[in-house]
This record gives sequence, C-alpha cells and structure tokens, in this order.
Amino acid sequence: MILNPAIITLILVSLLTALFAVYASAIGYRIIRAWNIESGSESQLALERQTYLISSVLTHLFAIGLFAMFFFIYTVDRIHPLFTGAMCAAGSLNVNRYGYPALVVKLAAAVLSGLWLILNHADNQCPDYPLIKTKYRFLFAVAAFCVFDAYLVTQYFLNLKADIITSCCGILFNAEAAGISGRMAALPSIPAKILFYLSAALTLRSGIHFRITGRSAGLFSCFSGLFFFVSLVSIISFISLYFYELPTHHCPFCLLQKEYRYIGYPLYAALLTAGIAGMGVGLLERVRGPESLETRLPSLQRRLSLIAMIACLIFVMISTWPMLFSDFTLEGY
Repeated sequence: MILNPAIITLILVSLLTALFAVYASAIGYRIIRAWNIESGSESQLALERQTYLISSVLTHLFAIGLFAMFFFIYTVDRIHPLFTGAMCAAGSLNVNRYGYPALVVKLAAAVLSGLWLILNHADNQCPDYPLIKTKYRFLFAVAAFCVFDAYLVTQYFLNLKADIITSCCGILFNAEAAGISGRMAALPSIPAKILFYLSAALTLRSGIHFRITGRSAGLFSCFSGLFFFVSLVSIISFISLYFYELPTHHCPFCLLQKEYRYIGYPLYAALLTAGIAGMGVGLLERVRGPESLETRLPSLQRRLSLIAMIACLIFVMISTWPMLFSDFTLEGY
C-alpha cells in the first residue's frame, strides 16, 4: 500500500459509509416489519427516534460519498507519476484488477445514494413518513453497493505498489484497443454526435412537457437516464477529442488535469447532477399514492426537473464550446 493521507481518507470514508449503511439496513428491516405511525407504544417511539438519527447521519454520509467519488478520481490521477507508463488516472486505475471495477461501483453507489437522498427528503416532508418502508427497502440495495465499493476501494489501494509498469491512456482508450473502451473510442463521430444531441433534445423537451402539464414524469426520467449513459460514451467517443485537439486521444481522465483547466470536474458534476435529478423525478412518480404526498411531490418533482434540465444544458454547453470556438475539425480525419 502507498501511504498517502488522501488514500487513507478514502478508505476510511468508504468503510465508515458501508458499516453505517449495513447498520441502518438492520434497523430498516425492523422498521419494515414493525412500523406503525398510529401506535404510541414504546417500541414505535424508539423506532421513530432511530429513523430520525439514521436519516440525519446517512444524509451526511451519502453527501460526502458523492464528493468522495470525485476525490477518488482526483487521488488516482495525482498518484499516476508513481507508476511507469501512467500519464493520468487511466494508468493508475489499470495498476491492478480492482481499479476500474472500484470506479464503476463507486459511480453506481453515488447514483443510488443520490436517489435515496431524494426519497428521504420527500419522506421527511410529511409528518406521517409515508415513504419510510419504501426508502428502507431501497436502502438495502444502496448498502450492498456501499459494501462492494468499500471492498474494491480498500483492495485497490492495499494492492498498490510503486514502480509497477502499467498502460497509458493512449493504449487503453484507443480505437484499436480490445474491450469496451476500444469500442467506444471507435464509434463514428457523426452518428455519435447525432445520438448525443438527440438524447439531450429529448431530455429537455420531455422536461418542458412535464413542467407544463405535470405528466410523463416516467418518460422524462427515462430520457435523463439515456442522456446520462449516452454522454458518458460520447465523452470517450468525440467530446474529449475537441478539448485535446487530437483525433486519437480519447481519454476521459486527462480532462481533469491542469493542462485542460480541470474542465472535467464541472463537466462530470453537471452530468451526475442531471442524471440523479432526472431519474429522481421518475422515482418519485413511482411512489405516489399516500395522501400526504399528493400536495408535496409535484413541487419537488418540478424542482428536480428544473435542476436536471439546467445541469443538462450546462453539460451540453461545455461539451459544445470547443466544437464551435476552436480550429480543430474532427471529421477531417
């Protein structure tokens, strides 16, 4: 293991989040079985105190977890000079077999944590906690990913050894590379652009429709999820190339470096916000039913849809800026 304050912090945060998520799930199992808001028994009062404490702690831990995902990428990017052949986080993550799985699981845990925070916020708006059982059932899935994330992050950092020879991003994210990264890099730019802007247009159009009519929340949520996935692929396929002004440099991690003004951080933050907020609108639509939520959910959904649309626009504008105002032409190659 490479002793580094950032690495130790990431391990501790992931372990603490996983441990408390498991503990909260155990309490949640009791709540699912025994919760009765109309009861004034001692056991019910104890459950109410416990759920208030758990919600407060998890809110802070999951919020820190969202930040920790970016801190994880920042840390693996900062340690890349320790490994021969690495030029950015792409090489650092390739040092052992835990790196890329840790990143994927951490991203999934961040998305699920964000959705749980939305559910929890909606539940706390009502005095009768109508979503108490729903959010704790959802917490089981979040806790599982948190545990898996803690395991992978710990194994990744514990198995780091300096001076290991690894591959640079030019090899890993290359049109001729094997695996999914090579297939994404090899996508033709024009069809990829059409799909990217079409997914953005559908997301914004369905969001406007939802805000005006209050209908089709599920459709907006699906388009937001599609936009999130398509954008991740598009960054590797063509968006990153315009920032690098190189037709063969498809790395999604070099965007986080100083040479490119750390543009990757606002880019990825906008995309994550758009995805979580947009999918949160559909998630809230699925839990409609309790009478106490009827007057509160629509306003919360409208706020989330607005956040998602603004974040989507920010991502599209950042991505489009170098296409319009640089001399680089991709289709000429």
